[in-house]
Amino acid sequence: MRGGIYVKKNRKAWMKLGVVVLAVMFAVSMAGCAPDPDPDPYDVGNDEPGRVSVGSKEFTEQLILGQIAIMLLEDAGFEVEDNTGLGGTVVVREALEAGEIDLYWEYTGTAWITHLGHDEAITDPQECYDRVSEADLENGIVWLDYTPFDNTYTIMMRQEDAEDLGIETISDLAEMINAGERPLGDWVFATDHEYSVRDDGYPGLTELYGFEFDDVAIMDLGITYGALRDGDVPLAMGFATDGRIAGFNLVNLVDDKQFHPVYNCSPNVRQEVLEQYPQIADILNEVSPRLDAETMSSMNAAVDIDGYEPDEVAREWLEEEGLL
Repeated sequence: MRGGIYVKKNRKAWMKLGVVVLAVMFAVSMAGCAPDPDPDPYDVGNDEPGRVSVGSKEFTEQLILGQIAIMLLEDAGFEVEDNTGLGGTVVVREALEAGEIDLYWEYTGTAWITHLGHDEAITDPQECYDRVSEADLENGIVWLDYTPFDNTYTIMMRQEDAEDLGIETISDLAEMINAGERPLGDWVFATDHEYSVRDDGYPGLTELYGFEFDDVAIMDLGITYGALRDGDVPLAMGFATDGRIAGFNLVNLVDDKQFHPVYNCSPNVRQEVLEQYPQIADILNEVSPRLDAETMSSMNAAVDIDGYEPDEVAREWLEEEGLL
């Protein structure tokens, strides 16, 4: 009997112990399934790609560059939110500062003049990059490697008109305007709104060169090229790497007084994001040195003249380069 009681007591003890163990295991498993009360989208570890948001301005070159960044990051395993074509310079910069996007491509001259508030242009690419990247670090923004291409602003004419009138430089143009000569009719200048008001745009240009156009026609960004080609205006602003310059038989007037700053391009990344994902620098620094003026102009032309989409052009180039 006593042996039988002993067996029963031990059986009951083991049963109680089993219940306790199961209860503990259930509690642990439920704790592991409980949702994070304040999930951090970047809290996935430095060695594991997570989520990032890529922005861009709204013109062709920026759309292409944005797609290049998106495709490279996705290929590396990141989940990428596409916020390309977000708006103009100020809109995109404010989105970066507010954490609404994590990175976008910016131009050194734009940062120096517009974001950092300097009046005098820097015409040396390395100096401009060094000073901008150092100053912007205080704003929590990291500048990765910059591109060889310099997409500075340019004043354009139809090539035939420039050759017939002997106008090669902006000073040549200013001299003819100030002399009262109007061989092409009124001197109407086509520009987008942003250039018309920027310190490194129309106001500063005309002040330095000492002339005024008869009229300024404000147009949506990109329309200036077609308006000039079609003879609607005799002069227009543009960007030096735009593929339509060669495609539309236009010519850039030489900025002989070096008014416009250099505009080499670099991915700008929020510092806290780069600290969480340092591999972003390795990924994008691989592509920047390959983007020279000829390459960028060719890709821009494929969109603006040949009708391809920015993502199609970006993917084809990345595959040709062996980056995808």
